[in-house]
Amino acid sequence: DRIVQAGRIVYRQPLQANQQVTPVLSRVSVGCRGEPTMPGLLLGDEFPNFEADTTIGRIKIHDFLGSSWGILFSHPKDFTPVCTTELACAARISDEFKKRGVKMIALSIDSVEDHRHWSKDVMAFNSETESPLPFPIIADDKRELSVQLGMLDPDERDKDGMPLTARCVRILSSVLSCPVFVIGPDKKLKLSILYPATTGRNFDELLRVIDSLQLTAQKKVATPVNWKPNDKVMVIPSLSEAEATALFPNGVTTKEVPSGKKYLRYTQL
Repeated sequence: DRIVQAGRIVYRQPLQANQQVTPVLSRVSVGCRGEPTMPGLLLGDEFPNFEADTTIGRIKIHDFLGSSWGILFSHPKDFTPVCTTELACAARISDEFKKRGVKMIALSIDSVEDHRHWSKDVMAFNSETESPLPFPIIADDKRELSVQLGMLDPDERDKDGMPLTARCVRILSSVLSCPVFVIGPDKKLKLSILYPATTGRNFDELLRVIDSLQLTAQKKVATPVNWKPNDKVMVIPSLSEAEATALFPNGVTTKEVPSGKKYLRYTQL
């Protein structure tokens, strides 16, 4: 099998000897046997306003988010080791998300009742047995949402041979397999990070990404490699020198490079 890129969609497709492949922009993924799989979401897509049962009752995701940002974590299954450590970490640092105006919600392929029992294990992992999980978990026991949102990991299967959901984080904003999906104030997908079911997330990185997204949504800047809050930021190329000078009173410095092009411009906000 060969991996073929079609626009930003990657899919597996059997390749015959001497066969040439022409990339085609497509919203459909094709599995190893040629069968269509989940469509997935592209950056810029509107996040589906799905309705689902959760540990706090039935919700519509856009209504749940209201005018705040949000983050959606998906998980392959309840009572699994990596996912339990992740939800425990998310619960421990929930105040960090709240401070950023980010609503939290999780998704797993089991039932609401299973989620409620699992939540007790999660909080016990944090030695907080008397505290409730500070965010709801969506029930997806029929895997309908997992398919709709492109969360299934074809290489990881449960004991019955069913594909597991990748561990997915989708960050949502509404003023709105695991991918991380970031949705902006227009309810469109701004970022997606996909984790396999065997690899835990880095929550420091998720908070850093949210800080960058919220900053660059408000300012005409970009954040460079390994940026952290209070570091210098980069002036976006579309701003002229005169515009940059007017917008950034702390001044703009330019890194000289052999090409002579003045595109590496920094400022301190």
